[in-house]
Amino acid sequence: MKNNPIIEVYGAEVICASCVNAPSSKDTYEWLQAAIDRKYPNQPYTIRYIDIEQPLTDDRDKEWAERIQNDEFFYPLVLINNEVIGEGYIQIKPVFSALENLGFVPVE
Repeated sequence: MKNNPIIEVYGAEVICASCVNAPSSKDTYEWLQAAIDRKYPNQPYTIRYIDIEQPLTDDRDKEWAERIQNDEFFYPLVLINNEVIGEGYIQIKPVFSALENLGFVPVE
């Protein structure tokens, strides 16, 4: 397995106007973390939540936040190892597929 993938969820407290009935960005972050932990227990990864409406100090985070604020992406925006996996209404299958491509093994 490739070591410790980094999952990033960029979002805001306010639900994306284009994502009616979708969970909030923070809810999506928590849901992803719980689903990954359940399906891939004891397989290391890092997950971060980045609030695009808060002051950001990291230049890379600022760049992604600006791209979202400039309507290039909907939020929440989910990245795994810097690759866009989903935006707006997040589906779990692409997240799981990306992790399995990195060597994660599901526990059924």
